[in-house]
Amino acid sequence: MSDTDGARGTMTGATGDGPARSRVAGNGVPGNGGPGNGGPGNGVAENGSARGYAPGRTLPLAVEVVRQFKRRRTLVMFGLLLALPWILVIAFKVGAGSGQPTTTLRISDLATEGGLNFAAFALSVSASFLLVVAVALFCGDTVAGEASWSSLRYLLAAPIPRDRLLRQKLIVAMGYSAAAVICLPMMALLAGTLAFGWNDVRVPGTGETIAALDVLPRFGVVIGYALVSQFVVAALAFLLSVSTDSPLGAVGGAVGLVIVSNILQAVEALGWLREFLPTFWNTAWLDALAPQPEYDGMLKGVAVSVTYSAILIAFAFRRFRAKDVVS
Repeated sequence: MSDTDGARGTMTGATGDGPARSRVAGNGVPGNGGPGNGGPGNGVAENGSARGYAPGRTLPLAVEVVRQFKRRRTLVMFGLLLALPWILVIAFKVGAGSGQPTTTLRISDLATEGGLNFAAFALSVSASFLLVVAVALFCGDTVAGEASWSSLRYLLAAPIPRDRLLRQKLIVAMGYSAAAVICLPMMALLAGTLAFGWNDVRVPGTGETIAALDVLPRFGVVIGYALVSQFVVAALAFLLSVSTDSPLGAVGGAVGLVIVSNILQAVEALGWLREFLPTFWNTAWLDALAPQPEYDGMLKGVAVSVTYSAILIAFAFRRFRAKDVVS
């Protein structure tokens, strides 16, 4: 009987009726008042997350900006965009007087008339392809590039909430895209002014002259419109970036959209349907440089671009939330 009573006393203490209960509670079992789940000193907050963890502070924009700036493709692309105006200046200087006379004044015929004319020409020849590639590169590589380097899952395991990760990357990608679209015409304006002087603007087609100071604010509107017109390319590249692990596929898909849209735009049989193509209104900014500026085409272009891009970005977030990230 004594042995039985002793064993019973041992079992009682182990189950928490004696000193053993205090020892177990002190080791952090939840609900016993010790430093367990939700208790002080165990590194876990009341909501179950690690103490000190703030989702809103993960992946700061400054960190992502620096990470993307150090990428070789960023430096190469900006180097090309900043060098192109000077290459065009050299081309016009070398080939001066060798062009064939034409009956109408094209924008290329007036490129050497002054800085603003040269900047308008540089924007017109680059907006349809080079700027498209730049925007597609920055937005198409932002997530797919992480996946291709097998670093995306580690960012999510940090842990960074998926929506925040995608939002931060979209903001930085759009920031670099905006810088790309802005830096080329601004550098062209500087290069054209140094090479050909600061003169009044001559209008393509009619050859009418407009004071340079009157055109300068309009040129700012033109740059802004050129940026908005690239939103569809940026949004599609971003959607493809979260859908594939291949940066080249995301960039190529966005560039392919522009190529197909330009081909369909040449099919006059489509009639008014062409106005809904994402590239139909891309050259509407030329109307802003006319003696009597018109903005109707630009407003329609903004509406088309913003609508398409909003839909594509919404799909991108929806796709990424449900994506099984394995790389």
